[in-house]
Amino acid sequence: QVQLVESGGGLVQAGGSLRLACAASGGNFGEYAMGWFRQAPGKEREFVATINWSAIRTYYADFVKGRFTISRDNAKNTAYLQMNNLKSEDTAVYYCAVSKFAHTTIHKADYDYWGQGTQVTVSS
Repeated sequence: QVQLVESGGGLVQAGGSLRLACAASGGNFGEYAMGWFRQAPGKEREFVATINWSAIRTYYADFVKGRFTISRDNAKNTAYLQMNNLKSEDTAVYYCAVSKFAHTTIHKADYDYWGQGTQVTVSS
């Protein structure tokens, strides 16, 4: 059973930066793609970014392109989401997830394991 623990969330002013981390345990982390999703109050959980097993390929939602960067360190069983130039509309609970597949995917249904989430609040 894979367990994921996110960290790094918090309160930041608009234009600021945060780096989220997702530590995995209990599975073959390095064989599967990872993803970050977010859920704002009253909204559905939405895709943010994904990275394939080898970290060669990444893909981003349009609303974070150029501002967020996903990365991973398979030796540390950890994935990251660097978030720069944050906006108030980025306020949400951010979740990391492990995919069923090695390749990148934007679909929630393709992810087997989820973390508990970390709150990101951006003040304007």
